Amino acid sequence: MIHKIIPVGPLQCNCSVVGDEQTREAMVIDPGDQIEDILRILESENLKLKQIVITHAHIDHVGGAVKLKAATGAPILMNQNDLALLKMLDLQAAWIGMKAPGVVQIDEPVSEGKILCIGSIAGNVLETPGHTEGSICLHFPQQQMLIAGDTLFAGSIGRTDLPGGSYEKILHSLHNQLLTLPDETQVVPGHGPATTIGDERETNPFLQK
Repeated sequence: MIHKIIPVGPLQCNCSVVGDEQTREAMVIDPGDQIEDILRILESENLKLKQIVITHAHIDHVGGAVKLKAATGAPILMNQNDLALLKMLDLQAAWIGMKAPGVVQIDEPVSEGKILCIGSIAGNVLETPGHTEGSICLHFPQQQMLIAGDTLFAGSIGRTDLPGGSYEKILHSLHNQLLTLPDETQVVPGHGPATTIGDERETNPFLQK
């Protein structure tokens, strides 16, 4: 597996470029900004983009998706429970001082149990509402890796005070979805450093009973 993480945009969202070494097929997860940098990684690794996956519809995660689709032709995949947030991108842009990306259309909705494949690499979609109503994570069981969006961070969890957020729902998602994964699972959060499920189970103050 090829996996490149690039922090993009003013909020330094962790954008992941995941590629299959044999087929050179790739997916990009959360292209919030700096599309030129993402395209350079795809070119340098000789990867063909097959899917653009959005973990949730906050502008720092989805802001560059339309540009990336225009450059590559790859479809945009997102959980449809975040469509209301997607229609608020201009307002979101004003909140954080970003340029509004215009209208973003979803090409394929993804939901719990959907398996996204590039070559021999398979990522399972986990619905994890709480940070937003349509938040998802991607679990790659063979690689023991979780792309967690803004649901789980090293030492913290996603904020729930924005539209569509729910503290009760995010705790349910964390305990019933993410903490059921093996301790050795590597976690790539939407922002900040990587961690593991085991470390967060033991030390994350929000996950202690």
